[in-house]
Amino acid sequence: MASNHLTIFICSLLLLPLVFPSIAAHDETAPTELMKKKVDVVVEGMVYCQSCKYSGSWSWTGAKPIPSAKVSVVCKNSNKQVSFYKTYETDAYGYFYAQLDGFKMSNNVLDHPLHGCHVKLVSSPLTNCSLLSNVNYGLYGAPLRFKNKVLRGTHYEAVIYTAGPLAFRPARCTPESHV
Repeated sequence: MASNHLTIFICSLLLLPLVFPSIAAHDETAPTELMKKKVDVVVEGMVYCQSCKYSGSWSWTGAKPIPSAKVSVVCKNSNKQVSFYKTYETDAYGYFYAQLDGFKMSNNVLDHPLHGCHVKLVSSPLTNCSLLSNVNYGLYGAPLRFKNKVLRGTHYEAVIYTAGPLAFRPARCTPESHV
């Protein structure tokens, strides 16, 4: 008996478009392809002038943000070839937001920004604080971190990676006297 009910149900589903042709009609105005979401890769961070008192350490005590400092984002593919390079400038508060336009991954694991991208110090506009320091590996390339920061819109998504704070150091620091 249950088998007969199942057969009738399946047949009615198959005949439904014939009985109600509007169900089977295709709406010509409907998009045939879903709108694709644009996904951007972004790197953010801060650039400081390290205080003389803590120069040579990784301390941020007394550090001041540097506006208009330049950093570079360098990405290498799984073959260690540079696949992306661009410099970015900090805003008035020493913050940079580097949208990696043109960044591509041929290998989703090995070319991933967490593995292949680094941020390096390039230049400081401050003549009294323009020496490169290796705080957070600013000389050789600060590694990126992902802190679950994503901006989402209807047709847009930005995945944001963070580089640790980077610092230039003063060229001339008066030695402390211990009298």
